[in-house]
Amino acid sequence: MTKISDMIKYRGFPSGMPGTGVQFTIRRANHKGVTPIKSLPRRARQGSLEHRIDAAFLHALWHYFGPEPFARGNLDAARLNLFFGREVMAADKDFDPTSYEAMLVINEKVARETFPESFEEIMEV
Repeated sequence: MTKISDMIKYRGFPSGMPGTGVQFTIRRANHKGVTPIKSLPRRARQGSLEHRIDAAFLHALWHYFGPEPFARGNLDAARLNLFFGREVMAADKDFDPTSYEAMLVINEKVARETFPESFEEIMEV
């Protein structure tokens, strides 16, 4: 088990959605313990600001990681939870939802159906 301070920080990954206060990454590990990754319902309707924020996050994930598995690292748990179990899946059977090293992967088929705009080269937000 790694120390909490060893959390991977994804340099160049957008920190959040400009003008909204919504974050996509965290600056430092939570000293009280890692926030667990779990599936939460997404209530954003197509065309709403929340849907555009979700699409922008998935766009960033896809263009940063592509179809390859990636460690959770400093990606925001609150945002990941809205995708987990649908567009983003555990990459292995030994998935630890409370680890910054937990491996995730984009479920491309589901993600393309739900957020086709996230797979465009440039996404207007």
